[in-house]
Amino acid sequence: MSTATANVIVYTGNHCPYCTQLKKYLNEENIAFEERNVENNDQYAEELQSMGMSSIPVTVIGEHRILGNNPTKLKKALATL
Repeated sequence: MSTATANVIVYTGNHCPYCTQLKKYLNEENIAFEERNVENNDQYAEELQSMGMSSIPVTVIGEHRILGNNPTKLKKALATL
């Protein structure tokens, strides 16, 4: 499904090694995503807090919220789209 990848949102920060690893993984797997940097945009930080999350990276895929760089959970969530 070509539009499925457009539903991937990644909340990141500027100096977050896990964010860098996660973005590298998504790019290597050819998974398109929208990056939302919580350090550069207060609205994105508020969105993250409203989800009950306080750490980054967080990947949102449909109803799934995945903390950290977890390829197994990412693949399972992508399969549900």
